[in-house]
Amino acid sequence: MSLDFRFLIAATMLASTALVIQAHYRNEVIPAHQPLASIPLQLGAWRGTDQTVDSEDREVLGDGDFLKRIYRRDSGTPSQIELFIAYFPTQRTGDTIHSPLNCLPGSGWFPLETKRTTFSVAGHQPFQVNRAYVAKGDDRALVLYWYWAHHRGVPSEYWAKFYLVADSIRLNRSDGALIRITAPMGRGETPDASQQALIDFSGQLMPLIDTYVPR
Repeated sequence: MSLDFRFLIAATMLASTALVIQAHYRNEVIPAHQPLASIPLQLGAWRGTDQTVDSEDREVLGDGDFLKRIYRRDSGTPSQIELFIAYFPTQRTGDTIHSPLNCLPGSGWFPLETKRTTFSVAGHQPFQVNRAYVAKGDDRALVLYWYWAHHRGVPSEYWAKFYLVADSIRLNRSDGALIRITAPMGRGETPDASQQALIDFSGQLMPLIDTYVPR
């Protein structure tokens, strides 16, 4: 176990303790935000259709605002992208953001390759996101996901928890979100080509995101 990893585990434990203690002494700021469902159905060439987040997933996720939507376009590959956003106005009640890698095996998907890549979006410094190339039987998909709070994107679940406490102390806020975009891959499609489509799609989404995940 690396020193950095041990540090992050210790920081997470300390952060969780501090968050619980602080919750007893301060009234948390819950910022106003537009519901995720009001994210535009039309994003550039992509047209969205809402999907239902089933009751079992909601039970696991806890209290929050969730969006699951399929975006499709008339030309180009991939022809569709799934967008999932989980926004928690507060994480002091025990409902916190978890890594999608913990959920994928339960739905039959297994990672073939995981790594990180750098995102550059308008109005924001480049930041890293997670990239997972996953398989389910003969099906393949590419998943990009990251943690987003207060106009800051991080790939690490541990660093997201570290910033959770830092922001709780500094801003008296514990809100934050997970953003996940997935591209199903057809035969002959490559992960790199799917990644570029996901990045292009994110270029339409991310300039709007502060309205729904408050800065």
